[in-house]
Order: sequence, then structure tokens, then C-alpha cells
Amino acid sequence: MMGGPPISTPPSSSPAQPESSAAQRPSSVIRPIGLLGGSFDPIHVGHLQLARDARDRLGLQELRLIPAAQPWQKAPITDAAHRARMVALAIEGEPGLLLDMQEIARGGPTYTIDTLRALRTAVGPAQPLVLVIGADQMSRLDTWRDWTALADLAHIAVAQRNGQPPALNPALAAWHAAHHAPVDAIHRAPAGAVVDLPMRPVDASATEVRALLAAPPSQARDLRLSRLVPAAVLLYIRREDLYRTGP
Repeated sequence: MMGGPPISTPPSSSPAQPESSAAQRPSSVIRPIGLLGGSFDPIHVGHLQLARDARDRLGLQELRLIPAAQPWQKAPITDAAHRARMVALAIEGEPGLLLDMQEIARGGPTYTIDTLRALRTAVGPAQPLVLVIGADQMSRLDTWRDWTALADLAHIAVAQRNGQPPALNPALAAWHAAHHAPVDAIHRAPAGAVVDLPMRPVDASATEVRALLAAPPSQARDLRLSRLVPAAVLLYIRREDLYRTGP
């Protein structure tokens, strides 16, 4: 079974302890599995910070990073095998962070609803699933295929930098309000809630990383890259000669 073991509770003789995080749950509760999709072209420190924050603040048993095969809203520059390998290198040694290859294995255009349906079938009806998305994705959620069905299959955790809520159009705002719940909701049901995920802000983007990699070498460029990209990933990029636009 894909769900992890339940969390044990202290003996009845022990003094009661206040609950300090979403990770502390009764033993009968199944801890959620988190899902973080993306092109990861390439993966960078911002992705890793979001993954760690989701794992720790949501009390997940694991968080699966799922590289897209062919994102329908944007075309990745790099071959899927390279992007998956970079994810594997970035999360090596990170507790609870796993690479999930299902979208690449499935091939073709990548739609989140298809991934959630496949995962729900695999894990069964009782296992909580949490789709982790950014505030920018939340603001465009109504452009996703079968978007109103997403919450039937999983919870949705919306990352918020500096506590800023996403800007939503009226239809999205109404849907968000109808599903919004405290974070504990993801431990009480397999799907259906939209929760807030505070995230420590990280100044990083794949667009900037690709631009730096395509730029002429310089001390400032190399220093910035070392702060944006995990060392093992940067070494792989250079070895495979990725993201270069010139000779």
C-alpha cells in the first residue's frame, strides 16, 4: 500500500501536549501524500523550498515531484529524461521527497486531472492527496482541464509568499471560498479542501536560470547560478551542455 504507517500517539499516562503543527495527528489518521508537478526546466532552489515547506508544514508522509511530459500551457526546452534526472539529483538525500515519473511514462500532453485520476485509482479512496500549486497557478486554475473536478480527487494547497493571497476572478473566488478550509482538513478527508501554504520567499525562477546559463561566463553569473541551482544539478547541466544557445 502506498500510504505510510500511522503516527503513534503517546501513552495515556503521558501529559497532554499541545498540537504545534499539522504533522501531529491521531494514530487513526492517514497522513497525506503531496504532489508537486512542473516542467522543472531546470529544477532550482525555489522548487526545493516549496517542496520542503509543503512536506513540513502540511505534515505529509511524502511529497512526490512529478516532471511533466508535455505541459500543455508551455513547451519545455529540455528533454524529459534530462529534466527527470535533474529532479532526482536535486532531491537526493532529502527525506520524504520522491521523484514520480508517471507523466513522462504516460507521454503526450500533460493534464493534472489525468494524473490525479490515475493516482486516486492507485492509492484508493481513503488516502488523502494534496496537490501543491503556486498562487499564480491558482489565479489561472479555471484554464485547466476539468478544473472543477480537481477537488473531487485531491486537496489543493496554495503556496503564498509573504502571506499574500492569490488574485482571483469572480468565478474562481467563489469556488475558492466554497472549498477553503483550515490546514487540518487535509488530514480528515481524502479530498475536497483548498488550504493555504505559507512559503518562505525565494528569489528564483527557471527563466532566470536558463538566461544565465545561456549568457557568457562571468564571476557574477557563476555566483548567481550557484545560489539558484543545487550543485549536483549545475554539474549535470554543464556536463550535458544543456541550455546553451550559442556555439
